[in-house]
Amino acid sequence: MCLIDKMPTFIEKAREWIHGSSYPVILTGAGISAESGVPTFRGAEGLWKNHRPEELATPMAFYKNPEMVWEWYNWRRSIVQAKEPNSGHLAINNFQYKFPELTVITQNVDGLHIKAGNRNVIEMHGNLFKARCLKCEHVFSHETTTDSSPVCKLCGAKLRPHIVWFGEMIDEQIMHQITYHLNQTDLLLVVGTSGMVYPAAGFARQVMQRGSKVIEVNIAPTLQGSLNLRGKSGDILPELV
Repeated sequence: MCLIDKMPTFIEKAREWIHGSSYPVILTGAGISAESGVPTFRGAEGLWKNHRPEELATPMAFYKNPEMVWEWYNWRRSIVQAKEPNSGHLAINNFQYKFPELTVITQNVDGLHIKAGNRNVIEMHGNLFKARCLKCEHVFSHETTTDSSPVCKLCGAKLRPHIVWFGEMIDEQIMHQITYHLNQTDLLLVVGTSGMVYPAAGFARQVMQRGSKVIEVNIAPTLQGSLNLRGKSGDILPELV
């Protein structure tokens, strides 16, 4: 565990690891987006009209009341549209100067990594600003915050948010991409994730078992990494670039 008075030493060590890496990969979670003011939608602050996310982000909820689910996602998009990438997002973007093919695996659905300029982003849980047809499965850009009954422009069937809901599996092709990068990386940088939601919670362990290094940047260290840096990503990541 990284102690505050030892932080400079740990920062230098992290810089050495990054400088010596040939194939780094970055994994991010809700913590980095929270620093941009994106709500986590967990706990009491996550309530929406007396509903919790766990009650709305499910296939069954959409089947029972698609208009209400879309209304909730419209509300979420209206909040996220006003947010901007923070210094943590921008620092990750700057890593691309040294590592042009850098891959960012994110559990976040807000699109802030792409907005910050990252080119290779794997959005493992989907994207708030996309919708998918229930029939032909075509994925559309969907940024409106008013339409609660969107339909496919190609076949006329209903659209659903392009999000991985509770009880659903992550797309197989996306998991193949993630597995490929985790098997190739010699350094995984884990940023702003609690390490409690699977499958992402197992990524650090998977990489360390292969003998590769893991750096964790988080407000409360979860000991996912072999080097743990305590603090906000917006403060620490710019020091690592």
